[in-house]
Amino acid sequence: MSIKYISRYFLTAAAALLAFTSCKKDKEVSTVVTPVDNFFAPQDSQYIKLQPTTAATVTFEWAQSLAADGGLVQYELLFDKDGGDFSHPVYEIASDNNGLYNKATLSHKDLNKIAALAGIQSLGVGKLHWAVLATKGVNGQRSKISRTLIVERPAGFADIPTDVYITGSATEAGDDLSKAIRMKALATGGEFEIYTSLKPGTYHFVDKTTGTPNTYAIQGGQISSANQITVGGTDTKVYRIKLDFNNAAATVTEIKSLGLWYAVDNNVRFPLTYAGNGTWKLVNTEIDFVQQSYGGEERYKFRLSVNDGTNDSFEWFGSANSDNQRPTDSSPAAYWYMFPISGNDQWNYCFKFNGNVDKQKCDINVYFSPDKANYTHEVIINK
Repeated sequence: MSIKYISRYFLTAAAALLAFTSCKKDKEVSTVVTPVDNFFAPQDSQYIKLQPTTAATVTFEWAQSLAADGGLVQYELLFDKDGGDFSHPVYEIASDNNGLYNKATLSHKDLNKIAALAGIQSLGVGKLHWAVLATKGVNGQRSKISRTLIVERPAGFADIPTDVYITGSATEAGDDLSKAIRMKALATGGEFEIYTSLKPGTYHFVDKTTGTPNTYAIQGGQISSANQITVGGTDTKVYRIKLDFNNAAATVTEIKSLGLWYAVDNNVRFPLTYAGNGTWKLVNTEIDFVQQSYGGEERYKFRLSVNDGTNDSFEWFGSANSDNQRPTDSSPAAYWYMFPISGNDQWNYCFKFNGNVDKQKCDINVYFSPDKANYTHEVIINK
């Protein structure tokens, strides 16, 4: 490269740098924006019955704000309670695309949470006020207009806990919060279940075992934010407790007994004893196959005798398969998984004993334990 060419190159670069510097000085970045002056959706005083367990959404849309420097404007959607002036909104959220769009899409679940923050109770109808803040990061301008959204909240909680534990003097773990027993989270979401014993005392539910957890109780078949439930009487009893935070429903079912139900007997042959932690046991008991014309009959299920607080009834747990082969020592763990089944079928959806079990003393453990991914059982031959 010649000296002449190099000189021309540097002169061109220097001129470009000077021009850029001059432009930068001439055009300072402005933070001035105009307030939003028109809303498109939803309509003022629109009524919405919230359904937070669905994928339903509501789109809020408004006219664009203008920036003095012609640049991009960012938006926040503001919510306040009935009578609020947005000086302390109960909820703020960036518009779609990280605040760049002049619209915001909120789920019914989000709106249910916002309604709760605005003081609207479960099953209640109330008003949410909404406005829009336009900003360049500072000097935000709130819209000079606002609208009202009328919402009806469902039963249930706006914030459904990820984990739920049972604790208290009436529980198997006592009232030490750090030892509270985790309930089993069901696949449906927002539902929790536990098989456990309760003795005279008090108990409640929490969403964590450290710090200051949220506390729940049961009142009249509903989950409430009361402090505790009292267990009276003098006996220790076993219960299945189910909490559904989607609709604030709670059911408490007494488990009066659990037995190994022989298909050939069409009845319970061996009652099992509750051993704590959602586990029932049959200890060192001889299991005999009932001889039939086709050979030894080994089919079985489990029957629970339950009481819903008023009436006694039976429930059955059996196999996911209508028919099974005898398991072997190498059968997968899933073979022993237990599922609710109809009690009207004597022979189907039964498990079968391993052929080595016949006339042997065995331990049988049934696990409705919250720490098990699936309710299951095991048959152990005592050598």
